[in-house]
Amino acid sequence: MTARARKSFHAIKAEMARRIAERVWAPGALIPGEEVLSVEFGCARATVNRALQELARGGVLVRKRKAGTRVALHPMREARFVIPIVRQEIETKGGTYQFKLLSNQVEKASPAIAQRMGLAKAKDMLHVRCLHLSDGRPYQYEDRWVNLDAVPSIRGETFETISPNEWLVTHSPFSQAEIVFHAGTADMEEADILGVAERDAVFIVERVTFVPQKPITFVRMIHPASHRMVTQL
Repeated sequence: MTARARKSFHAIKAEMARRIAERVWAPGALIPGEEVLSVEFGCARATVNRALQELARGGVLVRKRKAGTRVALHPMREARFVIPIVRQEIETKGGTYQFKLLSNQVEKASPAIAQRMGLAKAKDMLHVRCLHLSDGRPYQYEDRWVNLDAVPSIRGETFETISPNEWLVTHSPFSQAEIVFHAGTADMEEADILGVAERDAVFIVERVTFVPQKPITFVRMIHPASHRMVTQL
C-alpha cells in the first residue's frame, strides 16, 4: 500500500478483509489494537475504528470492550436491503418508467391488515393501489395501506405526478422495517392488472415500516414471475 492509500478508509478496510480472508488473521485470533494499526496504516485512529466497526457489522470481526477485537470463528455475511424507489430501480436497469394510479381513497382496513401492522383494531387508513411499468410492460403492482396517524400529510396527496412509493420514501423516514419475500399465484384481479393468467406464478414482497411505536405503512408488491431481485453481501 502506498502512503496515500494507507490513509484511505476503503483501502484500510479492504486490506483488513484480505488478511481475514487469506487467514493472515486466523479465525478466533486477536488482531492488533487500533493504535498499532493506525501507526501501520499511517492514518488517524478514528479511521481504523470506522473500518473495524464496519467489518464487525458485517459479521467477520467480534469486538468486546476491554477484550479487544477478534476474527469471528464462524463469520456471518450480512445482506443489506434498502427501500427502493421503483422509478430509480427501473431507470437503473435502462427501462422507461411509468406508473398508473388505480385507486386512492380512505377506507377501513380489514382486521387482517390491522393485525399485520401490529394494531389492536381495524381503523380508517389511506388505501392506494398503483401499477409500475417498465417500457410499457407491468413491472410491479403496489397495494398499499398507510396509517394516517403516522403520516397525516399524505391524506390530501393526489399522486398525479409521484407514486406513493416515491412519496413515502422521500417524505416519511422509518426507523424499522419487516420484509417478507415469497412466491404466490395471481388471483383474478392481480392477473388482470399484471397482464398474466390467473393462478400464474408471481413474486411477492410484503413490507411493514415503522416509526417508534407506530406503523407507517403495509405494502404488498406483486411482480410477474420473470422478476429478479439482486442484493450484495
